[in-house]
Amino acid sequence: MTTQIQRPTTAAFYAQAAIAFGVSLLAVAVGVVYLPVGPWERAFLALGVLFLVSSSFTLAKCVRDRQEVQELTHRVDQARVDKLLTEHDPLELKK
Repeated sequence: MTTQIQRPTTAAFYAQAAIAFGVSLLAVAVGVVYLPVGPWERAFLALGVLFLVSSSFTLAKCVRDRQEVQELTHRVDQARVDKLLTEHDPLELKK
């Protein structure tokens, strides 16, 4: 049985996902401002919303992956502490 090691999300990919989310949110805000003008603005809003949805999923995946990596590290540390506590016998007499 082979254990698969999950590589953590790089800071650059995390930053790119956050920037994409911000840009798409700005695009939607600008599109909403210009919505009553005509069909081109409505198309701009539609593209902004599509990009917003896509980047939202990417950002959510990054946050989830980072949380899973931290949770795994915490579980390993907790297992080590539990092992040390079970092996320690405070009543053991030193010879």
